[in-house]
Amino acid sequence: MARIHPLADVQCANIGENTAVWQFCVILPNARIGSNCNICANVFIENNVTIGDYVIIKSGVQIWDGVTIEDNVFIGPNVTFTNDLAPRSGLKEWKRYETLVKKGASIGANSTIIANCTIGSYAFVGAGSVVTKDIPDYTVWYGNPAKQKGYITADGILLDMNQTDKTGKKHTI
Repeated sequence: MARIHPLADVQCANIGENTAVWQFCVILPNARIGSNCNICANVFIENNVTIGDYVIIKSGVQIWDGVTIEDNVFIGPNVTFTNDLAPRSGLKEWKRYETLVKKGASIGANSTIIANCTIGSYAFVGAGSVVTKDIPDYTVWYGNPAKQKGYITADGILLDMNQTDKTGKKHTI
């Protein structure tokens, strides 16, 4: 059974076992959230959102329609996803874009993920980054706009652009 804080506004019934939803979260009715997730305070999750199992979503995150987050993903505090490439107030028709965060990826605090991007499996996006294009599996990106700065193993060992760790050991990804 999910653990829902009494000060959360959870309109959704599709929340997996052992998921915790903390205070001041808003989760709309059609969202789907997996098991063993931790959704920290002040998170907004819109309707057409799918979140896998063992996902950590830190405080202040907004996840809009069209975002899919696979299993074992870490979303740092105040990460914002977008779903419109040319937003305008008052438009009745607009194109919603999809965003995919693949298994094991990590997104650092205060990053912005522009719509229509895929963040690859086990990829690492550094804090404060602005992601404007697809990020391949097992790569490290940061900056504005985010640029590739290295690689990362599934275990979280940071590698340089030659796939070498800080001890000088070469890895194969």
